[in-house]
Amino acid sequence: MKTFLFKKVLFLCAGLALVLNACQEAPVRYTQNSPEIDTVKKLISNYDSKNFDTSMYADTSKTYYNTNDVAMSASEAMDYHKQTDINYASRGFGNENQEYEMVVTDDGETWVNSWLDWKGTMAITGKEIEIPIHLTFQFVDGKIVREHGYWDPTEIVLELQKIEAESKMMEEEQEEQTE
Repeated sequence: MKTFLFKKVLFLCAGLALVLNACQEAPVRYTQNSPEIDTVKKLISNYDSKNFDTSMYADTSKTYYNTNDVAMSASEAMDYHKQTDINYASRGFGNENQEYEMVVTDDGETWVNSWLDWKGTMAITGKEIEIPIHLTFQFVDGKIVREHGYWDPTEIVLELQKIEAESKMMEEEQEEQTE
């Protein structure tokens, strides 16, 4: 009888251990709150305030904007932003319509995805342009190792071409007047 009771208690304990083990939380594979998301939010805030800090990037990070072939280092990406800033009286993401998520892939990679609305005012014409942008960042040990940015630059390109054409026409008119 003692052996039977012992086996029954042992069986119940083993079953309870299996149930408790099954109820343990699995690692988080999707969230909208994480230190990595906070890093991306800080990066966006830095962009808005024209603070070109690269400390959140790994030394070997690669940044791809509207391409999968041509990579920039973090400092080259910041130089890109500085160079394009001359076209705008103001530009930034603001705080509205921002969505962030962090996912851990089946391969164990940590990525933060963001969907943002960018708004810029052209310096010469004052025209306001709004563009939806998708940015995604891969993290390793709390640092960005890879960044991809995707947006449709058509409206900006057309406006810059228009400005350049008008400038060229004005130059030609001035040359004609001096002849």
